[in-house]
Amino acid sequence: MTASISTSLDGYVAGPNDSPENPLGDGGERLHEWIYDLESWRAQHGLEGGETNEDDEIVAELSENVGAVVMGRRMFSNDEGPWGDDPFEGHWGADPPFGVPVFVLTHHAREPLEMDGGTTFTFVTDGLESAVEHAKEAAGDADVSIAGGANTIQQSLEAGLLDELQIHLVPVLLGDGIRLFERSDGEHVELERTRVVESPDVTHLRYRVSR
Repeated sequence: MTASISTSLDGYVAGPNDSPENPLGDGGERLHEWIYDLESWRAQHGLEGGETNEDDEIVAELSENVGAVVMGRRMFSNDEGPWGDDPFEGHWGADPPFGVPVFVLTHHAREPLEMDGGTTFTFVTDGLESAVEHAKEAAGDADVSIAGGANTIQQSLEAGLLDELQIHLVPVLLGDGIRLFERSDGEHVELERTRVVESPDVTHLRYRVSR
C-alpha cells in the first residue's frame, strides 16, 4: 500500500479551522497550488489542458494501477459526529476523481454512496485493518492507496500496513493546523529514501517503509 500527501515545511497537511466548508483549513490551499495546473490532475477532474513536466509525471504515477482507496472521515467530510438527516457527500461533487471503490473510516454507520465515474464510498466502522482488507479485496491485483488524512496515514504506518510513503514538501509555513506526524508512535518505523525530485514549487520525497 502507498500513501502520498502534500506537507508544509513546518509539517502541516492542513491549516487551522478546517470544516466541510473549509476542507484544507485556513491557508491550506497553498499546499496544493503546485498541482492545480498540471495536465494529469486536470484530466482526473474532467478538465482539459495543463502543464506537462516532472511534477505532472509524478502526479500521473499516483493513480497508476490503483484499484481501491482508503481515507479517514476527516478527509471525507472534515467532521466526526453523526451523519444527520442530510449527510454530507464528500468534497468532490457528483463525479469524484477516484474512479475506484473508496473505503471511509468512521465511527458512524451509513449506507454506501454510489457516485458517477466508478467511485463508490463505503463507510467502514470496524477499524483500519477491516477497511484495508475490504480495499484489497476490491482492488484485486491492483494497488491500494491511503489517501489521507494525517491520522489515517499515521495509523497505517504504525500498524505496519504501509509499503511506501511519498511526501510532497511545499515551501510554505502554515504555523498551525493538522500535522502529518502529530503524536505519532513511529518508534519502530524505518524509512528508506528511494527518490528525490525537485522543482521550483515542490520537492517530492519518496520513502520505502520497513520495520
